[in-house]
Amino acid sequence: MSEAINADEAFVGTVEPEGADKLDEARLADWMTANIEGFAGPLHLTKFKGGQSNPTYKVEATSGTYVLRRKPFGPLLPSAHAVDREYKVQNALNKAGFPAAKQYGLCTDDSVVGSWFYVMDMVDGKTIWDGAMPGYAPEYRRQTYLALIDALAQLHSIDVEAVGLGDFGKPGNYFGRQVDRWTKQYKLSETEHMPGMERLIEWLPQTLPEQTQTSVVHGDYRIDNMIWSKDKPNVMAVLDWELSTLGDPLGDLSYVCMAYVTENAGRSGVQDLDRAALGIPGLSELVERYCAATGRTSLPDMNWLFAYNFFRLAGILQGIKKRVIDGTASSAHAKAQSDRVQPLVDRAVEFARLAGA
Repeated sequence: MSEAINADEAFVGTVEPEGADKLDEARLADWMTANIEGFAGPLHLTKFKGGQSNPTYKVEATSGTYVLRRKPFGPLLPSAHAVDREYKVQNALNKAGFPAAKQYGLCTDDSVVGSWFYVMDMVDGKTIWDGAMPGYAPEYRRQTYLALIDALAQLHSIDVEAVGLGDFGKPGNYFGRQVDRWTKQYKLSETEHMPGMERLIEWLPQTLPEQTQTSVVHGDYRIDNMIWSKDKPNVMAVLDWELSTLGDPLGDLSYVCMAYVTENAGRSGVQDLDRAALGIPGLSELVERYCAATGRTSLPDMNWLFAYNFFRLAGILQGIKKRVIDGTASSAHAKAQSDRVQPLVDRAVEFARLAGA
């Protein structure tokens, strides 16, 4: 069992940026003055503690509070950290009425702060880091989980052509492309031979489920990647669109369901909780609610989907592990994350066996 963490202590709030994380505030203020309507400086930057992929800052200025996300500095894997894609998808979805933060501007000029970045609205709400939601009433928990699945169904029901996202990704063979992508990313950041990973790399492409629908896929959709109303079980904004693309909505649905096969340890997992006592809906209820909202009548083998998701997470965290070794990881949590690669591979192999591998 993984060691429980105090997520609030680890992730909530901001710190003064140090070393390479410091940005040129004067240059940034000049760019925001020229590119963001209504902006007024001066500004001050602090860095959010949570997250280790695209460094994220709180921008406090005379005109209000904003959020800035930038690419990491240093050598990056191909197609990783595409802040321009994050900006594009959130901008389109926000305008379509989906709970994504309002976008103010994208900068693709490295000379301003040293890498590409975008600026968006700072949504005033709360983050639920712990899937057990300690301190809440059972009915509040229940409504939160239903809101989580309802927002996902809303995302997957959006007409991608109508909102200008028809070119946001290739429409078919989502799982095949994802398996190929994370195999390549894993190989580019490989630090040791892992027999389980090699077996998955061979087995997954041979057993892909048929794709019957295409939608925007968030890629990292879970309870702690959104801003919630402070006093109501309402989704105000879905965050962290770095892995988003067009693809099979079952990628997101199965990823949400991963909480039910993941121990809590102070994070989003609910496998080892007394869900009935806490008011957390059962997995079958959430899946049925999603299917009813999206018109889906059948699902492929969830064991295959869980194997795929654990494989994908292992590939993502292997990239973090390589950055820890190279000294370019941007968070104190990166080292702990990098130690999770082998356990994730083991879980992926376990579900692959259940799916017939």
